Amino acid sequence: MLTRMTTLAPSISERYIGLMSGTSLDGVDGVLVDFSGPRPMLLTDAYVPFPPALRQAFFDLQSAGHNEIHREALAANALADLYAECVAQLLHESGCGPREVRAIGAHGQTIRHQPGEHDGIGYTRQTQHAAVLAERTGIDVIADFRSRDIAAGGQGAPLVPAVHRALFALPDAWRVVCNIGGIANLTVLPPQQSDACDRVLGFDCGPGNALLDYWVHAHRGEAYDRNGEWARSGWIDAALLETLRSEPFFARMPPKSTGRDLFNPTWLQQQAGDTLERIRPEDVQATLLALTADTIADAVRTHAPRTASLVVCGGGARNGALMQRLAAQLPGTLVAASDDFGVPAHQVEALAFAWLARQCVRREPGNVYHATGAAGPRVLGTIYPA
Repeated sequence: MLTRMTTLAPSISERYIGLMSGTSLDGVDGVLVDFSGPRPMLLTDAYVPFPPALRQAFFDLQSAGHNEIHREALAANALADLYAECVAQLLHESGCGPREVRAIGAHGQTIRHQPGEHDGIGYTRQTQHAAVLAERTGIDVIADFRSRDIAAGGQGAPLVPAVHRALFALPDAWRVVCNIGGIANLTVLPPQQSDACDRVLGFDCGPGNALLDYWVHAHRGEAYDRNGEWARSGWIDAALLETLRSEPFFARMPPKSTGRDLFNPTWLQQQAGDTLERIRPEDVQATLLALTADTIADAVRTHAPRTASLVVCGGGARNGALMQRLAAQLPGTLVAASDDFGVPAHQVEALAFAWLARQCVRREPGNVYHATGAAGPRVLGTIYPA
C-alpha cells in the first residue's frame, strides 16, 4: 500500500521524482515520493498530456524514416520541456523546492527496443534530452535505465518488478501484477514467507492498449476507447483472434520483452490481411481487446497457476470491458485495479522510476536480473548533474 501525504515531512534526503511516458503515447505521469519511511510515501502527482504533434512524432520514430536522427533530437528536446513542466507542477503542488529533491528518475520515450538482436547485444532507445531537463529544473536527472541491463545480456525489461514486490507482495499467497500500457507486462510475486520469495518473475506478455488505441483513432478519431465501450458494441471474430494469437512471441518463454517494434499497425495488417476490410471496425476492436485480455490470462495460467489475485495497473485498469474480459478468462482469481490496494493505477510506473533513481544514487542494483535475463544485479541509469 502507498501512503499519501498532503504536507512534506522534515527530512529531505529521500525525496525523488519519477517521470514516465509509456508506450501508450498519451502523456507524462509524474510523482514526488518520499522514501525515508518503511514504505514509499506519495507527496503529490501530476499529468501532462502530449500535444498531438509530439505524439505523432514519437509514433513515426518507431520505424525507419527520412532524417530520423534530426527528428529524434527535436522530439527529445520537446519531451524535456514537457518533463520540466510536469516537475514544475509537482514542486508547486507540494510546496517543495528543487534543492529538496535528491534526483529525478526520467524514463524517456521508447522508440526502439531490440535487445539481443543484430549483433548479439542489441539496443534499446528511450529518447529524451536529460541534460536539458537537468538545466530546466536545477535537479540531478537519472536516465537511460535499460541499457546497463542489456549490456549484461538482459532484456532491459521489465524494470518494475522490484517495486511491484514492495507494494503488492503477500506473505502467504501468490499474486500477479499486470501493467497494461501500450504493452502488457506481468510480475509474478511468490509468497514472501516461502522459500521462493526471491524468485520474482517478470516479462512482457503482448500488446496492451497499443493496437486498441491505434484502431479507435484510425476509425473514430479518438485517442482511446473510453471504458472499452466501442469494443463492447462489437463482436469478437474467432478466426481473426486465432490468427492474431498465432504470433510466435506469445509462445516464447521468459525472459522476453517487446514493444511497438513488433505490435504495431504493420503487424496487424500483415497478420489479419483483408479480414480488416471484411468485418466491421467495431468487431476488430472487440477482437483486439480479446487478444490483449486472453494473452494476459494465458500468461497468468502458464506462469502463476496458483495465484489468488491479479492486480492491474496502467491505463488498461480504466478499461471496464478489458477488466471484465480478464475476470471472465480467470475464474476463481480476484481481478482488481491497483487502486483497490491503495496505489492509483496511473502512478505505479512513475513511482518505479523514482525508486530506480534512488537505487542509482545509492549505487545499488535496480534490476531483478532473473526476470530480465541479465548476468547479475546491476546499477542502472546515467546521471546528469544539475
